[in-house]
Amino acid sequence: MGEVRKLQKKLRQIENLEMKISQSLTPEERVKISRKAELRTRLAELLLQLSGPQQTPGIVGGGKHEKMKRQVEATSEALPSHSPSATKIPKGEAEPTGRQKKTGSQKETVTRGETGRKEETGGRRETGAGGEQSEPCLAVTDTSPKENQEDAEFTSLKASWDKAKFRLRSLEGHSDIVTCVVAVDNLVISGSRDTTVKVWHVPTATEQRNLGGHTGGVTCLSAPLPEYCRRLAWELSLGDKERFILSGSADCCVRIWALSTGQCVKSIYTFNSVTALCFVPEGDGYIITGSDGGKVQAWSWQTMDNCQSINAHEEAVTSLQSQGPLVFSSSAEGGVSVWEGLCTNRDPLQLLHHWDATVTGCGSQEGRLTLSPRGDRLFIAYGRANLRILNWRTGTVSRLTNHSSIAGVTDCVHQTGGLLIGSCYDLANGESTLNVFSLPQCRYLASLTWADAPRILCFAAWLTGSGGHRWVTGGRALTVWEQLPSSGKQRGDVTTKRDNRLDASLMESEGDSEDEEDSDDYDDDKEEDYTSQDAPESGSTSWLRCVLQ
Repeated sequence: MGEVRKLQKKLRQIENLEMKISQSLTPEERVKISRKAELRTRLAELLLQLSGPQQTPGIVGGGKHEKMKRQVEATSEALPSHSPSATKIPKGEAEPTGRQKKTGSQKETVTRGETGRKEETGGRRETGAGGEQSEPCLAVTDTSPKENQEDAEFTSLKASWDKAKFRLRSLEGHSDIVTCVVAVDNLVISGSRDTTVKVWHVPTATEQRNLGGHTGGVTCLSAPLPEYCRRLAWELSLGDKERFILSGSADCCVRIWALSTGQCVKSIYTFNSVTALCFVPEGDGYIITGSDGGKVQAWSWQTMDNCQSINAHEEAVTSLQSQGPLVFSSSAEGGVSVWEGLCTNRDPLQLLHHWDATVTGCGSQEGRLTLSPRGDRLFIAYGRANLRILNWRTGTVSRLTNHSSIAGVTDCVHQTGGLLIGSCYDLANGESTLNVFSLPQCRYLASLTWADAPRILCFAAWLTGSGGHRWVTGGRALTVWEQLPSSGKQRGDVTTKRDNRLDASLMESEGDSEDEEDSDDYDDDKEEDYTSQDAPESGSTSWLRCVLQ
C-alpha cells in the first residue's frame, strides 16, 4: 500500500501542476508532468494486484448480483430540504429481527424456527441424532408491504436511469479553470480563475454577459432568493424581477451584480482572500464569507456592513452552505462547524456544533472539503473515493462509496430533485464520472460519463418545467447537461453504466482506517516533491489548495 499512496500523491500533485494555466511552468515541472502516463500505468498495475481476481470485473450493465441491503439510520428531517423527492421512497427501516449481521469476530445470533429460542453460533453446523451436520434453522420474516413498495419504486427508478440520456453542450469563453457555478432560472453563472464572472443563456448555449471587475481569481458564487433581490432592486430603483449574483474572489472583494445589466451595484472589501460564500435568508438577510485564514464573517444584506467576524477554523474555509437559518462551514484541516443565524444586527451567527477532523475523518487531505446539507445529515466530499455523511447533531459518521478503487477522487457533491450526485475522478486512468444515488437512502442508481470527460470541480443543477434534469459542470471545461426523453429517437452524448461494486456501499465509519491507508505522510526522505516550485505564499497557497486541488 505504501507505493500506491506515493503514486496517488504524485498524481494529485501533477494534476495541480497541469492546472497552473495562468503561470508558466518551469522545466522541472514539465518533466514531472511528462511522467504522468508512466505513473498512471504503474498505479493501475498495483491496484489490479491488490484487488485480486475476485474484484477485477469492471463495469457491468444490469447483471445479476447478490442483493445487499444498505442499512441507513432514519434521520429526522426536521429542517426543510430544498430538493423535492424523486420518488416516494420511504426511509430505511431496521433489519428484520431474527438474524443480526455478524461483524468482525462476533458470533452470529440466530432464532430457532421450532422453539423461538436464541442461540449463538460461531458459524458452526448443528449435529443431529445420526451425527449428520445441518444448517441452523432460521425464522423467516416476511417483508412488509412498505418494504416491498420501497424496493419496487427503487427498481423502477433504477430502470429509468439505466435508460437516461443527456445532451451535452460546451460553454466556451473562460481562459482558465472554472471554479464555481450557479443556476438562476434559464441562466448559468460561472466564475473562473481568469478573474471573470460570465452569464450564459442555457437554451441557446451562448454567453450573455461578461462581468469583469475582480483583480483575482473568482472562487465562489451565490444567488440570493428572489424576495431579497426585490428588496435590493427597490433600493436601487430597478425592476421587481431583477436578480442579483454574489461573487467572491482572491482579491478580498465580494461583488454584487445585477444580472439584467451586468453592472456591479455593491461591493464589500473583506481584508482577506474570499474562499467561500453563501447567503442566509433570515431576517433582513446576511452574506456569509469564509477566508483563506479560517475566518468566517457575516455582512448585512441591507447595509453591507460587517456584523460579525469569527476565527472559526485553523486553516482556509473551503465551503459555506446554508439550510434555512443554519450555516455549515468546512475547512482545509478537516473540521466542520454548524452555526445558527439569528435575526440580530450584531453577532448573528451562534455556534451550535464543531466537529474536528478526528470526528469527520477528513484530516490531512490534499483535496478541498465541499458540503451539501440535508436535514440532520451533511454530505462531505473531501478528495477521496468515499463521501462522508455526518450527522451534525450527534457527530456520527458514515461512508458512501463513490468509487470502486482507492484511486478515485471526489471533488464535489450536490443534491437535486431527490438525487445525490457525486463527481469522481480516477487518478489511475483519468476517467471522470458523475455517480447518481437516490435520496434519502443513498442507494446507487447509475454512473454517467462521456469520452474524454475532464475532471469536474464544481456542479449546479435544476429541474425544467417538465421535470427533466439540467445540470452544469465546471473545471477544465464548462458543460451543460440537458436530459432527453428516454423514449425518443435522439441519441445522447453520455454513457450510462452501472458499477455493481457501488451497490451496497453505505457503512458506518467506526474504526475507519481509510485515512490511515490514504495518508500522505511518508517516512521517506528521498520522496520526490511534485508540488509547484513557484507555489505562492500564505493566502495564495490556501487559495490553490481550496479551489484547484
